[in-house]
Amino acid sequence: MSKDKRYRVKDYSGWSIFIFGVLAALLGLTGLIKPEITLGILGFELIPRAARAASDYTIVFVIASSVASLNMGIYYILAALNDLKIFYRWTVPFRGLTFIIFTLTVMAGAAPSRFMGVAAWELLGALATGITLYLDGKKKQGE
Repeated sequence: MSKDKRYRVKDYSGWSIFIFGVLAALLGLTGLIKPEITLGILGFELIPRAARAASDYTIVFVIASSVASLNMGIYYILAALNDLKIFYRWTVPFRGLTFIIFTLTVMAGAAPSRFMGVAAWELLGALATGITLYLDGKKKQGE
């Protein structure tokens, strides 16, 4: 296989994974640079760092979550560039599970309603990847 065709996004399902990866990496990077932006996006009250108690680890937790988001984004990008279909398939049910957990978190009152954006992001991502995997499979059968 020539090098120019080895590392590239090859189909719709690959693009769904690649786009999610880029967005996750960018959001992770944002949270590392300025955690308050992430808190604001999620709808949490913004409290100046100087006003936080010494035992308030909110910023540390956002930074840790942002590292995870950055890493996950890079995993998704690399999976898309290497056409790892098994990885694509694994993401669908686990993103569905993530949707359920985030939705229940909001319903239980543990997170603000804007946190449903995270749940929606996961559900739409799972659906997009699931649908594109199906369409790519149909296209491949027709070849």
